[in-house]
Amino acid sequence: MDVNTLRIAVTLASFAIFIGILCWAWSRRRSQDFAEVANLPFEQD
Repeated sequence: MDVNTLRIAVTLASFAIFIGILCWAWSRRRSQDFAEVANLPFEQD
């Protein structure tokens, strides 16, 4: 395994993690949780 193969593997793994985070963030199951958290700064004590 040379250094270029390692670079390709790390790039592909990073891209896969990025796509996973996007899918998690834009999933419909999480939208209600994110909406509640987004409004936290505007709530009165």
